[in-house]
Amino acid sequence: MSELLNTLIQDARVWQGRPQHQSALPAEPTGYQALDNQLGGLGWPRGALSECLLDAPGIGELQLVLPLMRRLGDAGKTVFWINPPHTPYAPALARDGVNLDALVIVHTRPADTLWTLENCLRSPVTGLVLAWPGTLATRDLRRLQLAAEAGSNVCVLFRERRLAEQNSPAALRLELAADHRHRLNVHVLKRRGSWPGQRCALDLGHRANLAPATPPTQPQAARENAPVRTPVLQGPWPGP
Repeated sequence: MSELLNTLIQDARVWQGRPQHQSALPAEPTGYQALDNQLGGLGWPRGALSECLLDAPGIGELQLVLPLMRRLGDAGKTVFWINPPHTPYAPALARDGVNLDALVIVHTRPADTLWTLENCLRSPVTGLVLAWPGTLATRDLRRLQLAAEAGSNVCVLFRERRLAEQNSPAALRLELAADHRHRLNVHVLKRRGSWPGQRCALDLGHRANLAPATPPTQPQAARENAPVRTPVLQGPWPGP
């Protein structure tokens, strides 16, 4: 009995109401040291759900997962995009070092979304699942959490910011907002095994812009006079 109690106490899902020892949770670095520092030096949890809550797509949220996409793709793992709101701009992803052969984009009917997510999460080939699932009940999130645990991979759900008050079994919940200085402000709403409330601002300017360039069919003068794009990722991007 004492061994069982000790195991439960050390489980990061059990809040002890006091500072606890650093848990050896499986995780993947985010690629942003400032954010990893706010997450206890861990990063994206493996075998668990992560949620990114934002008002609308295109504020730099994909920049947040770009280092992870690149690393897992190079490791031979599959990166699933489930129901992205726009068509990802493949040339810019390739320019930023993402292995396009590792990317699989899936569009589902609403009735099939949960089933698709569960199967992607349980697959042994999966390294990362990025999903825009729309409305999910708490029981649906619990099913996805169990699937993520079974597959031991990373799952990031992009959801509306208004859902921040919804009860969720996700191990990590981040509230995202952009500012006028092309930074992504991150507020940690929940992180497994420790207190929430940490904040940081990530400078995305050093990353490549994933916006499509000015179409080459335009006259040379038009291309030269085209406005300079910001280095903040504004995608995913609509198709042609």
